Amino acid sequence: MKRSKRSRATEFTAKAREAIYERDGRQCIFCAMGYRMDEAPLYEQGIIECMHYIPKSQGGRGIEQNGALGCKAHHTMFDNGKYRHEMGEIFGKYLSDHYYAWSRADLIYDKWRGFKID
Repeated sequence: MKRSKRSRATEFTAKAREAIYERDGRQCIFCAMGYRMDEAPLYEQGIIECMHYIPKSQGGRGIEQNGALGCKAHHTMFDNGKYRHEMGEIFGKYLSDHYYAWSRADLIYDKWRGFKID
């Protein structure tokens, strides 16, 4: 089944994932900052994955400027937890510190703006 342009645009490509892993030193950005850890199984801290700043469900593009590494525990806290707002501010500052002229608007897929899908 062919995936939609939006679906393809919101997935991190292998190239974007590698750039994120390199930029973040292959570790969770929240663990590296010493951010709180809610009760979570210890093994979840060892599972590192790419997180979207703007979620895919909101059209968040799969580009390195919209992603960072998070351990499974922090990723779950960010996606579902009561700390989403606080973590979002930290996440957004982290990304804006790494990219000149970083803008939330550029992170959202808009079929009318004609973003190229890598």
